[in-house]
Amino acid sequence: MSKNNSKKSKKKIFIFGGLTVLLLIVLALVFFNKNDEKIIKVQTEKVQKRDITQVVSATGKINPVYSVELRPEVTGEIVQLPVKEGDHVRKGQFLIRLKPDQYIARKNKALASLNFAKATLAQRKATLAKVKGDFERVKKLYEQDLSSTADLEAARSSYLGAKAQVEAQQSSVMQAEESYKDAEVELAKTAIYSPLKGTITYLKVEVGERVLGSSFSQGTLLMTVSDLTSMEATVQVDENDVILISVGDTAKIKIDAFGDDEFLGTVSQIGNSAVTTGIGSQDQVVNFDVKIRLDNPNEKIRPGMSCDAEIQTETKNNVLSVPIQCVTARMPKSKSISKRGNKPGMKKASKKSKPQEVVFVVEDNLARMKPVKTGISNDSYIEIVKGLKEGQEVVTGPYKAISKELQDSVKVMLEKSFSKERKY
Repeated sequence: MSKNNSKKSKKKIFIFGGLTVLLLIVLALVFFNKNDEKIIKVQTEKVQKRDITQVVSATGKINPVYSVELRPEVTGEIVQLPVKEGDHVRKGQFLIRLKPDQYIARKNKALASLNFAKATLAQRKATLAKVKGDFERVKKLYEQDLSSTADLEAARSSYLGAKAQVEAQQSSVMQAEESYKDAEVELAKTAIYSPLKGTITYLKVEVGERVLGSSFSQGTLLMTVSDLTSMEATVQVDENDVILISVGDTAKIKIDAFGDDEFLGTVSQIGNSAVTTGIGSQDQVVNFDVKIRLDNPNEKIRPGMSCDAEIQTETKNNVLSVPIQCVTARMPKSKSISKRGNKPGMKKASKKSKPQEVVFVVEDNLARMKPVKTGISNDSYIEIVKGLKEGQEVVTGPYKAISKELQDSVKVMLEKSFSKERKY
């Protein structure tokens, strides 16, 4: 009996000892893991006040502000073309003549018809004067009972008929005059003159070529005359950015052919109609045309040159700002809720929560997540409207740490201080 009791007590000692050793191992692992907590290396910069100019970037083409496409109003063969592409022309200068023979013939025919109508009118007026005199004479005789009613009615009928013929012929003369004027206008259209002072920037027709007038669809494009002293950039701006732009905004323009040279300009027009590119709803890109007039265009600038524009939409001076990469998104902290009431308990995330803009501030070697409200930005810095103070040290990198790794109260180490410790 005593042996059995001895065995049982030894067994209890072994079990108790094993549990104690296991507990000590667990506590040691927890302790060492706690001391071996991951430290994230970061770069930082202090919150400062600076001037920020918000910029919208876009690409497009250079075009003249004033440009006219010349198309003939009548059809014919080109018989005179005294200019060539690149020539400077003055307003009203003769440019092209179409073969006028058929239009001269039409004018002459119309003139002959007009002369005939006028001669006929003269004859009918003479006839009217005669029958009018006869009518008045018969009327006086009738009043003296020296003529019959039948004679009076016959004279009246002749007079009214002659009067109607004169009126009808007067209408014919007016029609003939309109036809003659139209023929004159058509003949005049065979000569084409420059509508403005400028340069011929497009010319693809030659002497002997037959061209169609504008009565046939749009007519043949003869040439384009452009005023190269007034140039503008037509750029396509994304639908999300176009609402930031206003007429009068200043812009910097770089033209590919001129390298790094910058040209200043002013927004003169913002399109109201969308320009959609791409096939399918997912691939579609919606842009709007924005025109920027160049302030001092170079005389070597040519229509159709490619350009990049930076439109300055808003400037704020001396505002709190941080490097743009500092601002990231995190889910907001949810409030602690206890099942039994309002006492602190387990955290429960709201289904309606949305990511909010945050910046990580370094305090006592810990990254503190600070919700912020941002304003305008440029390529490098973003305005902080609310959430930070001047002089605070914010995490600026690396990108992986800001976008994924950092959380509130995570231990951090500045890369500079970390590298110094390694040297020792």
